[in-house]
Amino acid sequence: QVQLVESGGGLVRAGGSLRLSCAASGLTFNTRHMGWFRQAPGNEREFVAAISSSGSGTTYRDSVKGRFTISRDNAKNTVFLQMNSLKPEDTAAYYCAAKIGWRGIMRAGDYDYWGQGTQVTVSS
Repeated sequence: QVQLVESGGGLVRAGGSLRLSCAASGLTFNTRHMGWFRQAPGNEREFVAAISSSGSGTTYRDSVKGRFTISRDNAKNTVFLQMNSLKPEDTAAYYCAAKIGWRGIMRAGDYDYWGQGTQVTVSS
């Protein structure tokens, strides 16, 4: 049974930082590209960042470039999202997801497995 478990969310003031973690089990982690998505109430789920299975490739949505960093530790089956200079518009539930194949890496519908999400709230 595949499980993706996010942690690290919380309430932070604008300009602050949070580090999200996603621990994976039940899958061969080092063969999966991993993505982070977010969803605010009333909005569609949107792509945030992704990292290749080896960790050698990353991509980000424009609005988080330079502020967020995605990384992974394949020895610990964990992917991270370091979020700095947080803004109120970053407030959302954040989800990690896993897929095979880099094509469609920004499309939520192309991912095979999802975590339950962790809430990030940024106050102004």
